[in-house]
Amino acid sequence: MKRKYCLLISTINKIEDARKIAEHLVQNHYVACVNVVPGIESIYWWDNKVSSDTEILMLMKTEVSKVASVKKAIRELHSYDTPELIVVPIRGGMKRYLQWVSQSVREKSK
Repeated sequence: MKRKYCLLISTINKIEDARKIAEHLVQNHYVACVNVVPGIESIYWWDNKVSSDTEILMLMKTEVSKVASVKKAIRELHSYDTPELIVVPIRGGMKRYLQWVSQSVREKSK
């Protein structure tokens, strides 16, 4: 069964950049909502060593049909050379919430 909804996950190092990306994605109807969660610690492998940074987590809810637009925006707006963007299919949820996601990502009126 093909999934209609998904959760996108990304991290970034500056709250101002997270807000800028979130506002762009919501304003352009690419996502219905972005949760901006500051103060997470990320431990990861980079440049042949273990690194650690405080980052901001972005959780984005949208329809699968909007993923390509989100990827393009992340590539253009993100400050990292290799930005994280993970797509997780949503298997279910509250019907009214998912309907709201669909309404929120509809194309803008012309």
